[in-house]
Amino acid sequence: MNTFSKLTLPALLLIALSGCMTAQEHRQEIADDSADKLTVGVVQKEINIGMSGGEVAAILGSPNIVSTDENRNEVWIYDKISTEFVHSSSSGGVSSLILGFGSDVLGGVGGSYNKQAGASSKSQKTLTIILKFDDEGLIRDFAYHTSRF
Repeated sequence: MNTFSKLTLPALLLIALSGCMTAQEHRQEIADDSADKLTVGVVQKEINIGMSGGEVAAILGSPNIVSTDENRNEVWIYDKISTEFVHSSSSGGVSSLILGFGSDVLGGVGGSYNKQAGASSKSQKTLTIILKFDDEGLIRDFAYHTSRF
């Protein structure tokens, strides 16, 4: 093996492996932490009558909908829908347990018993928060609703 080959192979492996990311790393890459702020617990703990819109925005972020009521006072609506998908799987084979390697190494000789099993579940959660402001721009009333199905 010449010097070029000795340097090229490790360099290619390093480049190929550096492009690999775990699922957790992908999730962190695309994560939007603004959704984490919006929970029932945060609303119950942090939101109070008399707070200003700026204080609310600092806690919950920007609302999804801004509207007005019959008195022309602002109404802020936060509407969050999230989907959680969980998948678990496992697989195994008899040949790899007995021989220490798969039957593919033996050219298919010896046979094998391979089994794959898995399960998945999907659920959705909703959270709606409605904040009503008075004519001074302070919260005069608020309500929230959450569901999971």
